[in-house]
Amino acid sequence: MNFAQENKASSRTTAFVIVVLLHILMIWALASGLARKIVKAVTDPIETKVIEEIKPPPPPPEKIVPPPPDLKTPPPPFVPVPEIQVQTPPPPTAIQTPTSNDPPPVRTVQAQAPAPAPAPVAAPRPAGPVQVGIVCTERPKPEISVQLEGDAEFSVLMTIANGKVVARQVTVKRGLSDRRAQRSLIASIEAATAQYKCGTFEGQATQDFLFKAE
Repeated sequence: MNFAQENKASSRTTAFVIVVLLHILMIWALASGLARKIVKAVTDPIETKVIEEIKPPPPPPEKIVPPPPDLKTPPPPFVPVPEIQVQTPPPPTAIQTPTSNDPPPVRTVQAQAPAPAPAPVAAPRPAGPVQVGIVCTERPKPEISVQLEGDAEFSVLMTIANGKVVARQVTVKRGLSDRRAQRSLIASIEAATAQYKCGTFEGQATQDFLFKAE
């Protein structure tokens, strides 16, 4: 046991010594190589270059401009103004005109024809439709030729020209279930409004028609 342990210890010591020697050799090799490079760098000659400063060219000589000559014109010669005597004109002579006692000639004036009377101005049209009772004097009532089974109401918008109704638009406000009777009432309204006489009114007028069942 002791012999084996001593062999192991001696082998470890030998290995340690070898490792230390290897490190020493490596350090010596590195040191010697670096020392040679440093000595070589120190012993190399240093090259020195002298750079001469380039002087700028001298400035061009200044041009001396002579002053301009004095070109003042001499003053004009003095010429005296001649004296002019102004003569005053003689006073005007009064001229006497002969007077006559003859009466002045009579001036004839022609009478002008009277200006023509202006044309009558038409009355302005109202802005919107008016009630037909204001403009139409004669308004016959529509004739009912059917039996009514309920009340009906219509609104009529009429266009009036030359004293009569030239167009109309019928709106049903309250209709009948019997369409045939309703069409008959509209036809009677159109026939009655065609007979309206509205004088000189020009424009639109409205009228409501109410039919009640008896």
